[in-house]
Amino acid sequence: MATKRSELLMPAGNLRKLKMAILYGADAVYLGTPDMSLRTKSQFSLEDVIEGVEFCHAHGKRAYLTLNLFSHNKDVPKLEEYIDTVRTVKPDGLIIADPGVFQFVKERAPELPLHISTQSNVSSWLSVNFWQAQGAELCVLAREVSFLELSEIRQKCPNIKLEAFVHGAMCMTYSGRCLLSNFMSERGANQGNCANSCRWNYKVRMRLKDGTVQALDINEDNAEMFEFLLEEGCRPGELMPIEEDGRGSYILNSRDLCIMPKLDDYLRIGVDSLKVEGRGKSEYYVAIVARAYRMAIDDYYADPENWSPHKYMRELESVGNRGYTLAFHDGRLTNYSHDYEQTEALAQWEYAGVVSEVRDDAFIVTVKNKLEAGEVLDFISPINRQTVLLRAYNFEMAEGGEIKETVHGSTKTNIRIPFSLFDHENISELKALFPAFTVMRKERALTEEQWARIKFDKVVQKLEISGNRSEKTYDKSRDKLAQTVSDSLTDRRHKTNRVGVEGCCGKGCNGCLIFWQDDLYARAREALLKRKQGEQLSNAEAKELKDASLTLAAGE
Repeated sequence: MATKRSELLMPAGNLRKLKMAILYGADAVYLGTPDMSLRTKSQFSLEDVIEGVEFCHAHGKRAYLTLNLFSHNKDVPKLEEYIDTVRTVKPDGLIIADPGVFQFVKERAPELPLHISTQSNVSSWLSVNFWQAQGAELCVLAREVSFLELSEIRQKCPNIKLEAFVHGAMCMTYSGRCLLSNFMSERGANQGNCANSCRWNYKVRMRLKDGTVQALDINEDNAEMFEFLLEEGCRPGELMPIEEDGRGSYILNSRDLCIMPKLDDYLRIGVDSLKVEGRGKSEYYVAIVARAYRMAIDDYYADPENWSPHKYMRELESVGNRGYTLAFHDGRLTNYSHDYEQTEALAQWEYAGVVSEVRDDAFIVTVKNKLEAGEVLDFISPINRQTVLLRAYNFEMAEGGEIKETVHGSTKTNIRIPFSLFDHENISELKALFPAFTVMRKERALTEEQWARIKFDKVVQKLEISGNRSEKTYDKSRDKLAQTVSDSLTDRRHKTNRVGVEGCCGKGCNGCLIFWQDDLYARAREALLKRKQGEQLSNAEAKELKDASLTLAAGE
């Protein structure tokens, strides 16, 4: 059993994301300027970096600066100014990949802790020992390191901190060292400007003798007519078959890393830092992912024997993802780590808005996605685990008070949500538990193809976690997804049975006229009122009570 707690390390692409990460439970964040790190889209100026580090320290948290560029001659003059500026606020570590930069910082600012970036491809205890001998305090291990290898590294390297990725996008090349984007779109992947060529859909094309290029549609009627073979230059005569069907294929598309189902393994052996990828992801992603891992880590240390990942996985499923995989946790990758059918980042929920101000009588909310009458807004507290649901039948504009049934997301679209709408909450507690930067989510209507993808993702993840290689189950779910992709149905539906202002999700949301007034939900209301304040019915309970009410109503 580990004697010290692992830290939760979250990404920060700008100051707002940094603050959200800290407020929602991160122990530390990593950040950097676009010219001196591997994120050209980073929104940090050098002044912002200083403010961000000071914010972290004021909240008792740590800040690591990314200085993991592969330096060219043009970058060297900037290093001196950068180091002399950031050392004034004493960051808790500099993340470095380039040995020359490492030596420069070591000599220029010997008081700054040095961390070795994942871009250095540290995959063995031998490499960890090397960097420790050079003066590094922490090594970020490559994503390709398996858990067995990680355990051995921890055992053989007890006196240096180890950091491992636990969540985020995966790259089909070795720890992100990719040239596909550079070659295909002239966008440098190792400067954080990747075009995501590995996410694209690739199809077979054939060139006819007249020079025209046509799609090659292979179906069950003509499949026996074709065979495609690959011959490698050094092995003439050895022909390897190439297989693809008419749907095309996302042949390089990895699912997203999610170690949550095995997080207790990492905590047990004492991995010092658990790293989440995503400096380019949204502030909603940062808040929800930080919250999920914060709860999971705290619950493990409180009761390791009874720890289970399931409720935290439900939280992570509310954030857009390409399907989750354990990646290299068990060693080599399997087909469960890839999705050959669809590459979209999906979730049943989406970012609804963020509390920008808490006034005496209302929340002022900046709208992030389109809201329509009847929407159920789920307020996600950075302080309390219990969320609060509010059903809104219209929206009051913060400026001018105009009432609208539909509002669109924008940095300038602010609505006023009066506390009077929260008819089952203690207003004083509401104000305290949902401060500025509180995010809100809402259900997202999806097409049948998207619902099939989500179902497929869950099937694949269950197979991967269990170690059960059931090709029949996998193929059945994949074929269902392939059929919906082929059907190209565009109609969208929510998971719950509500539509606009009609219908009800059965959870007793604040302000839900149907739930609190309709006889149909009498038994559900009776059950909910016996719960402690703020506790909602589960989806299963809501369905069971509603079905019972329907049966009772039919009998009458």
